Amino acid sequence: MDYKIGLLGRVFVLALSLFFLAYIIGNDAGVFAISLFIILTFVQLILLIRYAESSFKKVRQFLDNIKQNNYATVYPVKFDGTETDDLHIEFNAILAKLKEDQLEKEANFQYFRTVFQHLSIGLITFEADGSVQILNTAAKRMLNIDKLNHIREISGINKELYQAIDQLRTGGSELIKIAHPDGIMQLSVYAIELVLRDTKFKLVSLQNIQSELEEKEMEAWQNLIRVLTHEIMNSIAPISSLAATISTDLKDKIKNKGQVEQDDLQDYQMGISTIEKRSEGLINFVSDFRSLAHVPLPKFTAIKLKELFDRLDILFQNQNEEKSIQFNKEIHPNDLLLFADCSLIEQVLINLVQNAIHAVEETPSKKITLRAFIDDNGKIIIELEDSGKGIEEEALNKIFIPFFTTKQKGSGIGLSLSKQIMRRHKGNLQVKSKVGEGTVFKLIFNA
Repeated sequence: MDYKIGLLGRVFVLALSLFFLAYIIGNDAGVFAISLFIILTFVQLILLIRYAESSFKKVRQFLDNIKQNNYATVYPVKFDGTETDDLHIEFNAILAKLKEDQLEKEANFQYFRTVFQHLSIGLITFEADGSVQILNTAAKRMLNIDKLNHIREISGINKELYQAIDQLRTGGSELIKIAHPDGIMQLSVYAIELVLRDTKFKLVSLQNIQSELEEKEMEAWQNLIRVLTHEIMNSIAPISSLAATISTDLKDKIKNKGQVEQDDLQDYQMGISTIEKRSEGLINFVSDFRSLAHVPLPKFTAIKLKELFDRLDILFQNQNEEKSIQFNKEIHPNDLLLFADCSLIEQVLINLVQNAIHAVEETPSKKITLRAFIDDNGKIIIELEDSGKGIEEEALNKIFIPFFTTKQKGSGIGLSLSKQIMRRHKGNLQVKSKVGEGTVFKLIFNA
């Protein structure tokens, strides 16, 4: 029966009962008749209320099923065209859609969880209190553990690794060496801080880059040996040839007991002098190599970058004025402080400014800009930009290799030494250049 018809019928019966009750009371009917109609009217009222509430009960039951994620309930459908039937059809359709969405969500969760577990990069997620949420298979293998309940337990494996994981902020990374049954591992640790449904947690990735480092180390040694061999052979070849010529000439003179003429003595003196100068050049080369191999540990102090920039401005003032170079300084904020070794960082900037001066010498627009600021990740950045002719792409990949230089009188250790100094500060030195537009060197200090 249609809900509206049933409701109207019960209202009509109730109204009719009230009418008869009023009629018999007005005609002074007996107590029995009045009592009977009162009871009948009360029963009709209760039946009306129950009938009206029946649909609301179904709605409450439907909402309770949704609240409890119970989508298995099926409401009966008689296909008799009533509003109750239509309501049951809608309920069943909604529950079916919610059930489908739940199954899809669970399938996606299982898919991403499987992918998470099978990644070759170690991944750890933990909440602000240190409780670990997920630890994938690669992380277990790298840390040589079966489970991890609290991130503090990593301190028992390696204290440096725990400190890095605990202190790193979004975008921060660090290289940690740990012992492992399979050998020493070089782990690249990277962290991201996230907030999900008002819950803070951190995602840490661990990647073993030992093989990559060994490959790069071998490549670096090969490049170094190639450069050393080239430089040493360039110095020794003329020395050896000249010494052999003088030795052969002297042997002939001694064998034939001939006298040494004045011109010959001058030739010998010139030859020995040349050997001396080339030997001194070789000694200086070895001295440069030794200085490159023994970069001192930095002594960290607070540096006012404005004062450091002012000192550099004064130091290069004469060169800049003589060559009509515009030297600009930009610091944001103006009182920016850097915690580093002042003398070492000053040496890096001197090398870079000197290179920039050489770069803009033959350009119409001679401009050098030295700037310092804090980037979006909270890192202090020092940039040196010049309007020079730029660096060729082939040379750009080699400028940090020891003894590589594009200048005729350069030693080729300035940029390599600067790179090592920045590494000592747990920072980095990067370069960006475009031929015809200029070059930008960037000193990155991890806060």
